[in-house]
Parts: sequence; structure tokens; C-alpha cells
Amino acid sequence: MTTERCNPPTAESVVREFWRLMATNDFPSVESVLGQGFVCEWPQSNERIRGADKFAQVNAQYPANGPWRFRINRLIASPAEVVTHVSIDDGVQHAEAISFFSITDGKVSRLVEYWPEKYAAPENRRYLTESIS
Repeated sequence: MTTERCNPPTAESVVREFWRLMATNDFPSVESVLGQGFVCEWPQSNERIRGADKFAQVNAQYPANGPWRFRINRLIASPAEVVTHVSIDDGVQHAEAISFFSITDGKVSRLVEYWPEKYAAPENRRYLTESIS
């Protein structure tokens, strides 16, 4: 009798699947990669979302002008944690998210996201800097 051993998904593959599912705009499908006891925190707005179902509902109810598109700009992974920088837009709204994922038993157990907003560079340092774009 042979026993086949399945390798658990890597933290990176779990997070790539998270973003792939988010891009379907079928937010309940994202629950498949979220662990039991999943928690999401948005420190800038002082919000915590407990549970995969509430996370899916928050995303499904967020006002959009069209389907959300997600582009991974950068991904850094270790065996249990992943950080991504993702561009998000719906054709009208454009945002950037810096997301810190904790992976437990092949599922996202915790997600902490920062949603920085762009602002104009201060005049007092313009002579020391250059525009990125």
C-alpha cells in the first residue's frame, strides 16, 4: 500500500490565489482561502473585520463603478507571511493597498491592509527630489 503525500500550499501560492479570486469580483469565493477565525484589520480607518463571510460582504457592498481589477506590483514571501503592494481600480476609482498576510495551515488567518492616499510633494523639498512618473 502506497501513501501519497500532498504538499501544503505555500504562503505565496495562497496569497496569489487570494488576489486571483478577488479579481473575479465573486467575493464569497475568496472565503475558500481564508481560515477559520480569519481577521482583517484596516488601521487607517480603525476597523477590524472578523470572519470570512463578513470580509466577503464588505467587499461585495463597497461602491464600485465597474468590476474591480487588481494588479500585483510586488510580492515578498516567507514560509508563513506575505506582503503585497497591489494596484486596484474599477475604471474610475484608483487605489493602492499594502497588505500583510499571515498564513496558517494553508489559509489566510490574518490580513492587515494599509490604503495610502497620494498627496502633492511639499514645496520646501522639491529641489531635493524628482517626480517618479
